[in-house]
Amino acid sequence: MKVLVATEKPFAKVAVEGIREVIEQAGYELTLLEKYISKEQLLEAVADVDALIIRSDNVDDEVLNAAKKLKIVVRAGAGYDNIDLAAATAHNVVAMNTPGQNSNAVAELALGLMVMAVRNMYNGTSGTELKGKKLGIHAYGNVGRNVARIAKGFGMDIYAYDAYCPDEVMVNEGVTPLHSAEELYANCDVVSLHIPATPQTKGSINHQLLKNMPKGAVLVNTARKEVINEEELIQFMQERTDFCYVTDVMPAADQKMRELFVERYFATPKKMGAQTAEANINAGIAAAKQIVDFFENGVTKFQVNK
Repeated sequence: MKVLVATEKPFAKVAVEGIREVIEQAGYELTLLEKYISKEQLLEAVADVDALIIRSDNVDDEVLNAAKKLKIVVRAGAGYDNIDLAAATAHNVVAMNTPGQNSNAVAELALGLMVMAVRNMYNGTSGTELKGKKLGIHAYGNVGRNVARIAKGFGMDIYAYDAYCPDEVMVNEGVTPLHSAEELYANCDVVSLHIPATPQTKGSINHQLLKNMPKGAVLVNTARKEVINEEELIQFMQERTDFCYVTDVMPAADQKMRELFVERYFATPKKMGAQTAEANINAGIAAAKQIVDFFENGVTKFQVNK
């Protein structure tokens, strides 16, 4: 079996060493394509591989057509919208992610962005504290649960909405379940956004949803930029000069928002939620283990396509 790690933004050296150890102990061959600058390089590299590990790299129909022997692709991370799932299914390729491996890193960044927002972007003026504020977690998955865990240390009152998570799970973890996004946004001072980008969620964070947020509210987005209706967010922020938006996914309208909303808007220069040494290592090694488990035992636990 030949396994390719194709990463335009490479894994840390120690992560690559961990991946190599897992793959070679299974008797497979590992090859690397790092810091590639053209799609043609990727198309050439996948031609004879059985498995593929990626990060934010795009795997579309063209890549899958070029990868004649490919049986599995694993995205080292939680999000997988950079894989064309329908095309993968059509090519009989199993697509997986590695949920949970980056969760603490993303959650810590979310809390860091919250502190930054309530302290007025550290501009030297008097801000407020997170203690006693109502935190709403929109989607109570791996990242959301880590956000709740950390936020308890800040003394926040924690609420969550997730249509797929049973109330008792939240209650057992000291979180108050709410039963609609509208209820969450209307009742919480800070909302931390963790929904995936799907046809149902794209553009769903809009004026209608935001308009009832309390005075001084903060929205934190470490999920996907596509879930934000940017035009309506800008309209809302123009109407509500007390509202703050901080994000780990730079909007298409970043330049305009920086000009309009000085000290009420911040975006990281690139997506940084999983950019820690620990998350880098965890996700890469998890991807390698899942590939071995797939070939040796037929395990498809983290498959994301049908």
